[in-house]
Amino acid sequence: MIMRQRSLAFLSAVALLWSTGVSAANDPKNPTCPQPLNWGDAKPMRLTVQQRDDKKVLLAEGMVDDGLLQRFTDTLEKEGPVDEIWFRSPGGNARIGNQVGMLIRKLGIPTRIPSGWACFSACNFLFMGGFARSVDPGGLFVVHMFTHTGNRSAIEAEVMQGTDNTVGLIGEIEQESALLASEDNDFLIRMGISRKLLTDVMYQQKAVAESGSDASTRRCLTQDEVRRYNVVTKVY
Repeated sequence: MIMRQRSLAFLSAVALLWSTGVSAANDPKNPTCPQPLNWGDAKPMRLTVQQRDDKKVLLAEGMVDDGLLQRFTDTLEKEGPVDEIWFRSPGGNARIGNQVGMLIRKLGIPTRIPSGWACFSACNFLFMGGFARSVDPGGLFVVHMFTHTGNRSAIEAEVMQGTDNTVGLIGEIEQESALLASEDNDFLIRMGISRKLLTDVMYQQKAVAESGSDASTRRCLTQDEVRRYNVVTKVY
């Protein structure tokens, strides 16, 4: 009898957590995001055309790799027009992401992040290329601060070589970061995305994880935020 009462009490507590919107699966380091994120594997992006209900859909899953632009072009030439592109990706090459996003816009293909899928980093720019964009409830548009300083071991190696190497590395990082920021800003303007997505959200995230309570390096946008920053379009 006592065990049954304890079981009922436990189930009641779980129900209360769900009813109040508290999730035990949130990432402690990135509290706006669940853990883990369903963004596919770290292999080059796989492009698969499938029929979903009454739509011809291109599923884009995996890393944004150096050869993606050509593979994207070849797939669409082979398969013909598609009704939507669905994304699930942990990111990858940022400039390739911009180029593929521009191709998607040129072709006028709608983009979508289905429920349960996550689109992170360079994947953001593929998704934002859609002339019509949708993030399903439960789908995740995940951003971070684009950086050239994530490889700490490489930085430490340069620092150990002395002042001249360190100054040169800093100059290179500053130049590359400025160019990438300019490209990002230009891309968002072309795609009709609010530039505040960069200034208010992306560039507010930490570039490199730190110890302590404020260690977040990524941000999962809410449904309200994807609408506020025009990440999704009003008419899909």
